[in-house]
Parts: sequence; C-alpha cells; structure tokens
Amino acid sequence: MGTKLVEVKGLKKHFEVENKQILKAVDGLSFDIYEGETLGLVGESGCGKSTTGRTLINLYHCTEGQVLFNGQDVHKMNSKQKKAFNRHVQMIFQDPYASLNPRMTVTDIIAEGMDIHGLFSKKKRLERVYELLETVGLNREHASRFPHEFSGGQRQRIGIARALAVDPSFIIADEPISALDVSVQAQVVNLMKKLQKEKQLTYLFIAHDLAMVKHISDRIGVMYLGQMMELTTSDQLYDHPLHPYTKSLLSAIPIPDPNIEEQRKRDILEGEVPSQINPPSGCVFRTRCPVATDVCASSKPDWTEVEPNHFVACHLYS
Repeated sequence: MGTKLVEVKGLKKHFEVENKQILKAVDGLSFDIYEGETLGLVGESGCGKSTTGRTLINLYHCTEGQVLFNGQDVHKMNSKQKKAFNRHVQMIFQDPYASLNPRMTVTDIIAEGMDIHGLFSKKKRLERVYELLETVGLNREHASRFPHEFSGGQRQRIGIARALAVDPSFIIADEPISALDVSVQAQVVNLMKKLQKEKQLTYLFIAHDLAMVKHISDRIGVMYLGQMMELTTSDQLYDHPLHPYTKSLLSAIPIPDPNIEEQRKRDILEGEVPSQINPPSGCVFRTRCPVATDVCASSKPDWTEVEPNHFVACHLYS
C-alpha cells in the first residue's frame, strides 16, 4: 500500500447544541491515507464527511482520538509546527462562491498563502500566480479580476490554484464539484487527476456522487451517521459491496441504458435518517437496515477486515 501519510485513530468530533445536548458529528473513525492515493469519502448529507475533513486539517479541534500527519499529532502541534503543517495540507471548499473573498483580486486570493509563508519576492509572486492560473486552465489576464467576474467552474479552478500555491503534499477536497454543472464537474475532476500525477499529491475527496468518486478514487470509505460502514478499493466496493448501506447507495446510481434501468431491482431504504443527537443503540444503521436482527440493537459491530484491505462494520461479517 505504500507509506502512510495520514493516520486517523478513533476520531470523534462532538458539538454542544441547544440545552447542552451533544451532537455526535463524527463518532469513532479509524482509517489511513497513503502517499499518492485518493481516498474517497461518501455518504448521505449530514453523515459527518465535511466535519471529518475539517477535523483532519485542524479547522475543528477533535473531541477524542488522534490525527497523525507524517507521524505528528495534528491536534497537539505548537504554533511553529502548525504553520509548517498548514503549508503541507490545503483544502478545496465546497462552495466556489462563498470560499473566495469578493473584495480580493484573483492575484491576492491565490498569493495569500505564499505571503503568509513568505515564499516569494514581489516579482516572483506574480510570476507564480500566472503559472498557477495556467496550470488550472485559466489565463494570466484573469489575475487582476474579482471573483464575481467568473463562472462557478472558473471559481473552483481559482480555489484549486490557491490550494496549490504553497506546494502542499495533501489536499482535502470537500465536495469540490457538487455546486457545479455536470459538464464542468468532469473537467474539474480530470484537472485534479492530472495535477495529482504531475505533483505527486495525496487527496481526501469528499462527495456524495458515487459515480464521480469511483472515477477519481483508489479507495472509498462509506460513512453513515458519523461512523464508517465500509472501506475498500473502489473496484472492490462497486463489484463486491458488503454492507447493506453501501448496497443501497450503489443501487441508487442510474444506469445509462433505459432497458436495464427499467428492469433492475433497487434497494430502497425505508425511514428517516436518525438524529445524531440521539443515535440508535448498537449499530447506527439498524433502524433502516433490511437485514437487521436483535444483536444489531444490543451491540455495536466491530470494524473488521473481512477480506484483505476490505473493512466493514456489520454483524453479518463479525
């Protein structure tokens, strides 16, 4: 599998909400990310994917557990270590409209990280901005413009250029294509794949579009209600899913052939997603699971390696 770049061990992120209730956004995740790979993270809206990404990058401080980056605990760094870490790890945000400062020119947006880390002189700074704009498929003429003058796809490219500006090794892409048109989504994903190859980048790619995640990811983790349900290679997940939740997600992906689409059987989930303030006992998925038994209510399933590099949390396999 190569060298571990990120190790996540028993990660929890809980928020205090009204009446001192605790919302368990992320509740005990353990996984690794290897150098040069793309780990996809999927699940329904509100399952904790984005919170996981923000806790990994230390935008949120964890409630419990550890995040190790190159062996260093991300949540126990001093200010000098944190500054070095921030150069190595960058984020591409979900909303290309909200994530760019409307009062800053493209040059200042892209160069902000370079300025913070003191990477370039004034002349070199502008040359680097031009180079990054061309790298992401924009022109140097765009450098003096403001965000409102661009389309959504172009703004997301500016966001990618900003992330690349400090030469990171690890990029967390938090639903980077969900706000874009379908034709533009493919362009952005292909650009990210190309950049990964050229710059030996490692990605955590967060999304809810399973078809697009398969296109970019080496391995995929499936989340539900703050917990990991299944984790394996993207081919194995699509060809041989084990968890009932993964199976239902995959059955929702439309097939282009209308004849096959009409005849196929879908695993449609019944019921509402439970509250993360008061999750079900035992297995959090049991209230919507078509094969749940008594043991699912009484005990939480172990995170088990059922086959080589294929992990699942389900009593059917423990």
